[in-house]
Amino acid sequence: MCINLKVALFFALYHFAVVPAVSALSKKCLRTVCRVRGLCQFNPLGAGGRGGDSLVLNPRPQYGIPFYLQYLAHWPEYFIVAEAPGGELMGYIMGKAEGSVAREEWHGHVTALSVAPEFRRLGLAAKLMELLEEISEKKGGFFVDLFVRVSNQVAVNMYKQLGYSVYRTVLEYYSASNGEPDEDAYDMRKALSRDMEKKSIIPLPHPVRPEDIE
Repeated sequence: MCINLKVALFFALYHFAVVPAVSALSKKCLRTVCRVRGLCQFNPLGAGGRGGDSLVLNPRPQYGIPFYLQYLAHWPEYFIVAEAPGGELMGYIMGKAEGSVAREEWHGHVTALSVAPEFRRLGLAAKLMELLEEISEKKGGFFVDLFVRVSNQVAVNMYKQLGYSVYRTVLEYYSASNGEPDEDAYDMRKALSRDMEKKSIIPLPHPVRPEDIE
């Protein structure tokens, strides 16, 4: 599976330690998980045969469990897990809400999106993105954004099919590995209903550097 061992261990911890708890946080997270149970029962033909789910979006290298716990504590509604009826982990999406309302930059951000190989081509990635967009709408966001490697054309094309466009290029956003040079990223955005004039997605005419990102 493309979902690494740390993620699998985290979800094991989540189900057996967090879910049985009676705190408001655990109840809220449980409801979020239940929203997407059984997605593997969707008709694959209904996804349009785009094959856009063949992706792993991880803006940074391997995440540790503390990273996931931080997101779960601060933005539980943005942590959505898809499970098969048998309990298999199909995929997940995690994000957050950030930005300034006064400057019309309040938005939802996709931090990570991953779908296990055996559950791809079911439209699962698109469904997870849709759920995150709905949450961002309810929070009054102006747009949803994400970062993706410029070389990951499968993911870029899928996001375009979902209504996202390239807002700007971020130079050397992804750190080098295995002797490879740093790689640029696309900052892709999709305007939400609050941004009626779609000002948030007007492309920047020049690239920026990671330190320029607010």
